Amino acid sequence: MQCNIGAKGKAARLKMGLMALVGALALAAVILTGFIEGAIWWYAVAATTFGGMFAIWEARAGWCIVRAMGFKTPL
Repeated sequence: MQCNIGAKGKAARLKMGLMALVGALALAAVILTGFIEGAIWWYAVAATTFGGMFAIWEARAGWCIVRAMGFKTPL
């Protein structure tokens, strides 16, 4: 796992990860207040939390899984 993103890519992934975590918290709050019901929504909270944490880890490591697979990303 070599560093394959620059400072702009790291900043973008960190921002995306933080926004995902905030979104997961907002969705959890909506579920807990009773606006939406059903256990399936908790899977969405878990998936969004995992995705956000993974994006933050990518930013910290300076490594992007999409770039590692050979795709070119704009940042």
